Amino acid sequence: MNKKFLSMIFVLVLAGCAVGPDYRRPAIDIPGAWRLEEKGVSDLANTAWWGQFGDPVLDELIRTALKENYDLRIATARVEEYVGRYWVGRSGFFPQIGADASAGRYRVSEEGMSRALSSALTNPTDSYQAAFSGAWEIDLWGKLRRANEAARADLLSTEEARQSVILSLVSAVANSYISLRDFDKQLEVAIRTVKAREDSYKLFKLRYEGGVISELELNQVKSEYEQALATIPQIEKQVAFQENGLSVLIGRNPGSIVRGRHLDELVLPAVPAGLPSDLLMKRPDIRQAEQALVAANARIGVARAQYFPTISLTGLFGWSSSDLSNLFKGAAKMWNWGGNLTAPIFTGGAIMGQEKAAEAIQQQSLFNYQKTVQGAFRDVEDSLVDQKRTREQLDAQKRQVDTLREYARIARIRYENGYTSYIEVLDAERSLFNAELSYTQTQGILFQSLVNLYKAVGGGWVVEADKLTAVAATTDNKTEKK
Repeated sequence: MNKKFLSMIFVLVLAGCAVGPDYRRPAIDIPGAWRLEEKGVSDLANTAWWGQFGDPVLDELIRTALKENYDLRIATARVEEYVGRYWVGRSGFFPQIGADASAGRYRVSEEGMSRALSSALTNPTDSYQAAFSGAWEIDLWGKLRRANEAARADLLSTEEARQSVILSLVSAVANSYISLRDFDKQLEVAIRTVKAREDSYKLFKLRYEGGVISELELNQVKSEYEQALATIPQIEKQVAFQENGLSVLIGRNPGSIVRGRHLDELVLPAVPAGLPSDLLMKRPDIRQAEQALVAANARIGVARAQYFPTISLTGLFGWSSSDLSNLFKGAAKMWNWGGNLTAPIFTGGAIMGQEKAAEAIQQQSLFNYQKTVQGAFRDVEDSLVDQKRTREQLDAQKRQVDTLREYARIARIRYENGYTSYIEVLDAERSLFNAELSYTQTQGILFQSLVNLYKAVGGGWVVEADKLTAVAATTDNKTEKK
């Protein structure tokens, strides 16, 4: 009889179906190609692209950030949390077995007992008991399977969230370092301009004291000198802010940052190749949104399974005796087993409400997934346009700087030969100074547009960066053991 019962239960478990919708990736309207195509693209999306800059200092800053950044540490710890949650949910597939042992001595009241009963009673009495107990819920309707499916998707989603942190972190460190070198170059331009204008001011001051020029001309020169001098504290402030921000990114207290190559010496990365359809697999934020959709879809099944009966098996096997020496003898043996079935009859709409809520959450996750995909398409399109148009802007600004430099040289010659006033020289130098600062800023923007393009495209480079975190963790473990 027992074998037949167990066989029937086994068949029911195998035949059990999982209620609720099975997940299917939703259809996405994917463009066939990018609106702005680049000819000189390279298949570099799966490589450590920051190495293309050719700056060992930047490489080391990224390695340090992947080891020390607190946002990444938090994301890694969150993954471990969801690994634990996954194992908690998965445990429902298996029987839950426990053990219990107790020993005690007790006395019952003899008040009111007959003399014959009290004389036959052993009072006080010893009690010893040891037993194994078990319980197992049979997953006929797939409630546990759907819950496990959701837990697994939650785990994968947190891992993709961690990958997104890596993607953002590497990009942020690269952009911050480029901005820092950009401000450094702007500071060089400002200091050089201030030195030139200071020399002019000293010369004009001597000419004024000698009665050669008027006070008006002297004040014009002094005004331009003071204007250039005022830009230095502004740029130095930005340098300090940038250093502090970059320090926090690499997990350190705010402070100075070691410099590597000059902005003009950095190598511009190549444009990465890729199709719009590639983003569905390359971007961790898209994969994270999809796993959230998988989890929400599975939880509809968990909610619907509550409409059906729950069947569970329970059992106990052990020994009980008032004499410790007889505890494990045959006469002290005890056991029981049984089945339990519970089914909802009237819940006042509670189950219906949970199902409705689960379906609404699934819709929110679906819309978020579609929105994330569209946002990814826009990120890539914006970055492609940004880097292409910024190249054109930089070329035009380079020609402007060369022209203004020649204009300033000719204006000074004309002034020294008495053909024009010094106002023309001041105008030429003022225009040149502003153009040089703008050109330097555009240089930084171009580098950052390529960084943002690699960030927008995603790809295997995130895995390469993740490998550096694994190397860092291994090194830390070896250091702790020593």
